[in-house]
Amino acid sequence: MDFLKSQDSLTALEWILRSIVSFVFLLLLAKVMGQRSISQLRFLDFIIALILGNIIAHPLSDEQLGLKGSMITSSVLIVLYVLATWLSLKWTLFRRFVDPPPFILIKNGAIQFQNLSKARISIDYLFSELRKEKIEDIQKVALAVWEPGGTISIFRTSQYEPLTPADMKLETEEFTLTRPIIAEGEIDLLLLKEIGRDQTWLKERIGPIYKEIQDVPLATIDGNENVRIYSKSDY
Repeated sequence: MDFLKSQDSLTALEWILRSIVSFVFLLLLAKVMGQRSISQLRFLDFIIALILGNIIAHPLSDEQLGLKGSMITSSVLIVLYVLATWLSLKWTLFRRFVDPPPFILIKNGAIQFQNLSKARISIDYLFSELRKEKIEDIQKVALAVWEPGGTISIFRTSQYEPLTPADMKLETEEFTLTRPIIAEGEIDLLLLKEIGRDQTWLKERIGPIYKEIQDVPLATIDGNENVRIYSKSDY
């Protein structure tokens, strides 16, 4: 375990071991922090991610810096992060500090310029977000809200909302989610258990096309237990 300590020089193997340990350690920390995409990082998440990246990066490029100290520091920071997250759920003032409430950017077609400055975004950026929602005229916007995660929620005025089957009083089929039950020859056993079926039942469904499950590239199942099998020629 000498590769964790500060040394004058490290062998190639010790550098590799440092990299592997750091990678696994960061994976564990990320698991504790939870999963968010970059666009969904809150202020607190961003600060922690930035600090952790720097703490772990330095021992990976400087043999005179021990990795053990970085791992201890990172662990303490994660404990503080979890504590701060818990406080944000229990303490309103702290939550408002780390997760500021959303504020309105557009209301009934009128830009709220004061809030635009608070969000530190330009009018060009605001209009680019409108174009992503296929909105070419700001007068069609009933409400646009700047969210704490840095995204903009946009709501059209009622007369410009797309028609839905409910608006036209049309009958529709019940929604069913199609999920892969076999992928690259591997059965999703949790899904199979969830629908109350066994492997014998599944083999009967694929039998007309494939003799062995490991030969199936992809098979999906919907809410009505209809199994659809895909062959490689379908791709």
